[in-house]
Amino acid sequence: MKKSIGFRLNGQPTTLDTEEDRTLLWVLRTDLGLTGTKCGCGIGACGSCTVVVDGTAVRSCQTTLMEVAGKEVTTIEGLARGDELHPLQQAFVDHGGLQCGFCTPGMIMNAYGLLLEDPRPSREKVVDAMEGNLCRCSAYKRILEAIESVASSNGGRS
Repeated sequence: MKKSIGFRLNGQPTTLDTEEDRTLLWVLRTDLGLTGTKCGCGIGACGSCTVVVDGTAVRSCQTTLMEVAGKEVTTIEGLARGDELHPLQQAFVDHGGLQCGFCTPGMIMNAYGLLLEDPRPSREKVVDAMEGNLCRCSAYKRILEAIESVASSNGGRS
């Protein structure tokens, strides 16, 4: 049964008439055309579908639309300000923290959630927080360097 569900998406009010048990991943990709959030494993194990809900990184493939009703959802598309990349996005470019780019949106959103929680995390905390995000290209060293560069400069705030 369809239900009207409202939330804020990248700072904008959004309302959809859809089934409340649909996953946020597929609503973002198919209904709203925001394809930056990727579908990797579909079981919450790879992290490619990570978005931030009310300041916390979550796996959108495991989050129903009803769970985000009335909340703020931020996707990779919501980080940049016009043509200006968010500091994390720029750091991934500057440090070569991406190769094929498939995992990159989830990596960045998970790191963004971490930096919202702790603007200056230790290396150990960054490693622990990023452990659940998989990169098949093995750019982990450069990913850590990118995150740490933002954490050491301004905590990821823009």
